Amino acid sequence: MKNLLFILAIAGTVAACEQKQEMPDTLPFQVAKAYGIENFDQVNSIAYTWNVQRDSVNVLSRDWKWHIKDSTVYYSGPDTTFTYSLTADSLPKQDGGFINDKYWAMMPFQLAWDTGYTFETTENASSPIKGIPSTKLTIIYQSGEPKSAGMGYTPGDAYDLYLDENLMIVEWVFRRGNGPEGRPVTWETVESHGPLKFATEHFNADGKRTLWISNIKVE
Repeated sequence: MKNLLFILAIAGTVAACEQKQEMPDTLPFQVAKAYGIENFDQVNSIAYTWNVQRDSVNVLSRDWKWHIKDSTVYYSGPDTTFTYSLTADSLPKQDGGFINDKYWAMMPFQLAWDTGYTFETTENASSPIKGIPSTKLTIIYQSGEPKSAGMGYTPGDAYDLYLDENLMIVEWVFRRGNGPEGRPVTWETVESHGPLKFATEHFNADGKRTLWISNIKVE
């Protein structure tokens, strides 16, 4: 998954919490608004469990609590449990998991926080799994060396977001390195927690739930 531009993202998040700023009227920001980004100044922390079905039996789960104003992250997984600072000079290897899982939990908000991408819009597109009439929003992150300034962990990735009439994501296709092919999954079961909305279940083209977000708590 594409990591956000770290320093700017933290600055942008803090700014969002401290005061409401007028946001651009672009489609990415409209999607962020549909999920409640304008209410983010009311939020101090977000906790959730990220779950993925690795095979027919095993599920990998990771627990996170992001203390937004303090810029700290609590992590609990199969390997260890600890809290770390996002402003530290050296970040733990688990930060890559935090970024990955946060994109699944909060992609609509990343559209407002991230800066290093371009976007394209296609009207009257059909979503790849269910054929839902949609507006297709393609997000393309800039390319460069991984973890260099502004590049994050996996630069150059692309996402095709399929939006309904309310600008909610119904499906997406993640395309690593902006390649021509990707993996479509649905975005389903939208839940409201505090002033924010989250899509909590994702199904693949075979109808199997492969990833889900649980235990959401917004404070």
